[in-house]
Amino acid sequence: MSHPLYVQLTQQLGYLAWPLFICAFLCLLIVLERLALVVSELLKRDAWLTDLRQQSLSATQVKRQQLIISLSQGKSMLARGTALLLTHAEQHKTMREEIINLWLLKQKDKLQSGLRVLQIIGIITPLLGLLGTVLGLIEMFDQLGLSDGPVTPSQLATGLGLAMNTTAAGLIIAVPAITMAHLLTLWADQRCNKMAHALNQLNLWLDGLDQALNIGGDAPATLSQTSTSATQGNRARSSCKVEVNE
Repeated sequence: MSHPLYVQLTQQLGYLAWPLFICAFLCLLIVLERLALVVSELLKRDAWLTDLRQQSLSATQVKRQQLIISLSQGKSMLARGTALLLTHAEQHKTMREEIINLWLLKQKDKLQSGLRVLQIIGIITPLLGLLGTVLGLIEMFDQLGLSDGPVTPSQLATGLGLAMNTTAAGLIIAVPAITMAHLLTLWADQRCNKMAHALNQLNLWLDGLDQALNIGGDAPATLSQTSTSATQGNRARSSCKVEVNE
């Protein structure tokens, strides 16, 4: 059943059948591979980071070893980056930042792998469709030139059909390719930003800042409110002491 369908598509698309088939096949492979990566990353929950933020313990040697052991079972990108950061915990903060930046650049390349090819396919396929339109019109005019009688609809059908079919096929491939390329790029950027934020928090945590893991959440507001209340209380006590002295 597939062979007659292939022959029919070949007749409808003409010489551009193979280029369009190859573009569609590559587009499908890249999209499926990228979607598999997205699903795998979404399924890998980093529960250890949530627990660590709730505990807010100091980055002692024992705590770092326990975290490395727990991360050995995780397979997410953030878990691997955290393990890399912990193995270089004895390095200076600036050195750890350079190591993490290099690692993040590599992970960004992995997350965006194949997306440039997908964008190129989205640009090429409409041009192939336009080329098919031109070839179809040329074929139609050739048939009209060979005919000595009046022009019939059957003489126009072949050339116009080839022209319209290739344009439609190019757009059918290009629209999903460009859409998925942009959506997957947005997801990759968002994922890299989240990993960079978490790793920067962990880097500060290794320097002894216990509340670094809560930066960007609701905890800083609570801490600032607490510190403000404490400051106001100190000022009140100071004023009371002054009045007593007087």
